[in-house]
Amino acid sequence: METQRQKKIAGVIQEDIVDILQRAAIEGGLKGTLISVTKVSVTTDLSIAKVYISIFPNKEAKALMEGIKSNQPLIKHELAQRTKHQLRRVPELLFFLDDSLDYIENIEKSLKGEENPIENRDLLDKRKKL
Repeated sequence: METQRQKKIAGVIQEDIVDILQRAAIEGGLKGTLISVTKVSVTTDLSIAKVYISIFPNKEAKALMEGIKSNQPLIKHELAQRTKHQLRRVPELLFFLDDSLDYIENIEKSLKGEENPIENRDLLDKRKKL
């Protein structure tokens, strides 16, 4: 169960990280790329923030996530500058790619019959449980 304090800190972090990442994408020449922070969850001791990011178009996602993870100290520093009046300590940031939109899209395709595993046997291999 998340406390009010955790929710409040997560909200502050989410707002600022969206701004930081969008600006970095524009300055990095990725103007058509949409980066959104879908969720931020903070641990009970407020030391770690898990940041879930959705990137569109998806083909940019892997490279962008690598860039975000390698620039984590810079992002944390920028966040610290922005939140110095709200947070005493900025939590450690862990970034994850939120691919739930792709998952939903695949379900919709399957429901519409666009990917029929009976007609296209190759799809069955992809759907096997590991």
